[in-house]
Amino acid sequence: MTELRLHNSKTRRKEVFAPIDPDDVRMYLCGPTVYDRAHLGNARPVVVFDVLYRLLRHVYGEDSVTYVRNFTDVDDKINATAKARKDAGAEGTLEQLIHERTVETIGWYHADMDALGALRPDAEPRATAYIGAMIAMIERLILSGHAYAKDGHVLFRVRSYQDYGALSGRSVDDMIAGARVEVAPFKEDPLDFVLWKPSDEELPGWNSPWGRGRPGWHIECSAMSYELLGDTFDIHGGGIDLQFPHHENEIAQSCCAHPEGSFARYWLHNEMLQVEGKKMSKSLGNFFTVRDLLDRGIPGEVIRFVFLQTHYTKPMDWTAEKAAQAEAVLRKWRGLVAGIEPAPSPAPSVIAALSDDLNTAGALAELHAMTGDPALLKASARMLGLLEDHMGDWVAPKADLTAHADHLAALRATAMQAKDFAPVDAFKAALLDAGVEVRMSKEGVELLPGVGFDPARLPPLN
Repeated sequence: MTELRLHNSKTRRKEVFAPIDPDDVRMYLCGPTVYDRAHLGNARPVVVFDVLYRLLRHVYGEDSVTYVRNFTDVDDKINATAKARKDAGAEGTLEQLIHERTVETIGWYHADMDALGALRPDAEPRATAYIGAMIAMIERLILSGHAYAKDGHVLFRVRSYQDYGALSGRSVDDMIAGARVEVAPFKEDPLDFVLWKPSDEELPGWNSPWGRGRPGWHIECSAMSYELLGDTFDIHGGGIDLQFPHHENEIAQSCCAHPEGSFARYWLHNEMLQVEGKKMSKSLGNFFTVRDLLDRGIPGEVIRFVFLQTHYTKPMDWTAEKAAQAEAVLRKWRGLVAGIEPAPSPAPSVIAALSDDLNTAGALAELHAMTGDPALLKASARMLGLLEDHMGDWVAPKADLTAHADHLAALRATAMQAKDFAPVDAFKAALLDAGVEVRMSKEGVELLPGVGFDPARLPPLN
């Protein structure tokens, strides 16, 4: 069997992956809080762990892998978004508007991630469907002395878990000195975090032993992963921004609620995304969603290719130049594999690259080297979620550019006689603007659809 090596954030080193049960490999990824469109940075972990999911299915079998990615559909950001809609005159109660918003946003998320070629996980639990499990876990934490209730809130005692900070490499004292922690009268310690908080009559709420309220963010993932994957599972993933405090808190409350287990054995974190060398932010004007790019005509397959060019543990820089280069490569590859059945299995060299801590850049390099074998190229690219038939609609159909080529040839012949090449240059510039590749030689004129080809922008023949 193929040996997988993964960088475990928990041990800070690359390790051989040994699943608890090869017939039941289990992976959990922190999913989105569904209050708005997914921005480009939100998409990176989806693509990273989609590649890992594909690799695990290849190695252990499609029916031997369970991949869970949740939806956080109860959260203060969602409440604030719905309240803004209500204040703007939207009809319905706040709770109804919250429900409408989460359903709408989940639909957007599915559409956008589907466009990137990401497989749907085996389970996509919504937090609101697991409130009972969260309450049960909180009760266990209170009974064991790891949590306490006060003023309608329930807090986790951070200092009760001696290994707190091990994942992120922080000491409790360092956290207090450097972290932004909420000081509140219901807290015994500023570092303690909320497991349950009260809800007013307008906000979503559930009855509990501590009054009507709603869960804190961290307890949601712990309860859902426990219910679907058990007290110990193989892989937990997410962006590096979640390592502290979210993942640290998940570990603490899960291990204290279920000391018989060890929660996740391997932790994988992807690094952050930049745009043109700068941190993506609204203030810099370089903040955009996946849908923004798709609506600009940048195909999901191109976005995915750009992501794969950078190792997941390194910061990734999105640039327009990378997108154009990715589009050109994918057009070339799709031209090579058009109408060809994929080989029975991907190239061993691609599997070897991916098995070395998801070296997607190395896998892409292997694909470049096999353009002479289109069937193998197609099968191998599909291991990376590329060159799938259903993702090829963006490639422009073969366009009949014969009339435009003849017109350009006639313009050139006239120009050679009149010694005035301005009409030739103008027509050629218009063709290039329409995404046409222009090849002119002594033998004649050849026109081909190129990067960004748009037949609607072709110049008129007059």
